[in-house]
Amino acid sequence: MQLTISGKKGVPISEGMTGLFFEDINYAADGGLYAEMIENRSFEFFDCYGDKGDYYVKRDCGYGWSPVGQDCRMEYVMGSPLERNNPHYLRFTAMKEGQGFANQAYTGIFMEKGKEYRVSFYARTAAYEGRALVQVRKEGQVCVEAGIELLHSGGDAGEVWNRYETVLRAGEDIRAGAFVIILEKAGVAEFDFISMMPGDAVAGVFRRDLFEKLKEMHPGFIRFPGGCIVEGNTLENRYRWKESVGRPESRRGNFNRWAVHGTTRKNGWHTRYSHYNQTLGLGYFEYFLLCELVGAKPLPVLNVGLACQYQSYELVRREDPAFQEFVQDALDLIEFACGGQDTFWGGLRARMGHAAPFHLTMLGIGNEQWQSAEVDFFERYQAFEKAIHEKYPQIKLIGSAGPDVLTERYEQAWDFYRREAKENPDFCYAVDEHYYVKPEWFYDHLDFYDAYPRDVKVFSGEYAAHPISGMNRGDANTLDGALAEAAFLTGVERNADVVALSSYAPLFARLGYAQWSPDLIWFDEERVYCSPSYFVQKLYSENAGTVTVSLDGQDRLLAKEGIYVSLTLNENTDEYILKAVNPSSEARELALCTESGAPICANAAVQILTEEKSRPLSDADGLPGAETCPQQEDASSPAPRILPEHSCIKKQELTISGTLQLPARTFCVARFSMPGQ
Repeated sequence: MQLTISGKKGVPISEGMTGLFFEDINYAADGGLYAEMIENRSFEFFDCYGDKGDYYVKRDCGYGWSPVGQDCRMEYVMGSPLERNNPHYLRFTAMKEGQGFANQAYTGIFMEKGKEYRVSFYARTAAYEGRALVQVRKEGQVCVEAGIELLHSGGDAGEVWNRYETVLRAGEDIRAGAFVIILEKAGVAEFDFISMMPGDAVAGVFRRDLFEKLKEMHPGFIRFPGGCIVEGNTLENRYRWKESVGRPESRRGNFNRWAVHGTTRKNGWHTRYSHYNQTLGLGYFEYFLLCELVGAKPLPVLNVGLACQYQSYELVRREDPAFQEFVQDALDLIEFACGGQDTFWGGLRARMGHAAPFHLTMLGIGNEQWQSAEVDFFERYQAFEKAIHEKYPQIKLIGSAGPDVLTERYEQAWDFYRREAKENPDFCYAVDEHYYVKPEWFYDHLDFYDAYPRDVKVFSGEYAAHPISGMNRGDANTLDGALAEAAFLTGVERNADVVALSSYAPLFARLGYAQWSPDLIWFDEERVYCSPSYFVQKLYSENAGTVTVSLDGQDRLLAKEGIYVSLTLNENTDEYILKAVNPSSEARELALCTESGAPICANAAVQILTEEKSRPLSDADGLPGAETCPQQEDASSPAPRILPEHSCIKKQELTISGTLQLPARTFCVARFSMPGQ
């Protein structure tokens, strides 16, 4: 097999083309990237039930909490709350000294030896004088402890909420620990907003190891806060960005749309994830901050007055005055991100600690929406576009092509955007396409974007190879699936003049808590496990180049022989970047030559994605088992903790002497300069 490399440039590549799609699915926010370790910290959780058109929730204020000691009393009350948006709080009665309450903290508290953890809470001493002991226990033994004197002066000190903070330092590694607060004496005290955060949390918000994996990818953008949760299963359940900013204590909690994923008549419309909630501690301010810290452009997505078209029948009609609230939310969000400190929403951003604008340039209008007899999505998009571009003409808008690329509604969407673009080129910058498909589909559609008109760009916003699917299927992330994605992306990169943005989905999954598989990054309370797909995304993001190099159909001929390639050039360094995928079980050899037929001899920096086999977790790993995962559907259905296949990137400096070796089942990236150029 031979590849002739010329100096013929193809099409420009959008800077930051490869990015990230973040959705709060699989406990990606609370219990994941948001570093909060306490579950149900404000005593506001919901227990969720139902199916399409019939969702309902029950307040379960005590979820995740349990008494320590006999005959003590835990009451979840209202009356004089810390914040009106979160009206419930714990009224705890200790009948004798040494009684208290504990939090399950997902699969238990993990503390790393030598590291500090910041604990804070609000308390009010109704009838108590003494200390509160903050502890982490393991198997009944106190591993670490700090004492805090609760204010009680005989005046009003015990009648108001006071905030307390302390630091716990781990003297040893602690796994599956219990977070406990103990009263030293008998009495009555009230508690709210109980928090435990790692001292090394990035910006005091983000779990460091997960944050670092994102930063290491060098993403060009981050789309947030998700897909389906933007819409909600009901309009009441939708994501309201205005409720996610301001003081974390005042952000009104919400149940997560994925809490009812997989409900059936058999399980009583109620699954092990029924308590999947959103504290919104990770809100729009934090999402913008995340983008800034990793060097990515923000791409928020907003609701257009529709609940999830798959899971709901609810909508706000365009003629209803309430529809204008959705449009106004878009205008106010742009002001929050870009407005001066003298504006209402820009002023709030400044008071939250970020005086400078967040430099928002793109905005998504709806998620997986489509036109139908019942839903006028196109007219909704037009209303948003008109209002936004009248006030902020510089904002690039992202439209929706629906949930797939194989149906009439997808064709109808593209007809709409292209028709409007003829009159208004700024009507839609890019159209968001989603496809979750078998690996074979990717190989069969390498030319998917070759014939696309170039008038409106593509945002390949959610895609992944699905060898298998399901809940908690770490084994759905395979090297073979990742290689299929890498092969497909050679065609995406070849068509960089029409595909402006691209992101895999979903991003995160917590082991034992995953409603959707496969996923890019898996994790538990202690470790991070990067899937093979993660490294494919990383290699594409780090090795984009500024312009494609024309292969004049050679890539299509090589694809017929089972080798998938793309070639780009970094015009700033004069480096060629060759990407080659060999999914076969045999090593292959790719001959490289110039247009004159001379073999290419050059020093090259080569990165090879290769395989490392993984296995299910076991007790030998020192991690808690399935029995400590969330509430089970029944005793026979534990949530498995199965890792994705491991992969790694092997780096080497070598001399290309006319050929590039492609080991079996690998994705190879080679960077080199052509002699004499």
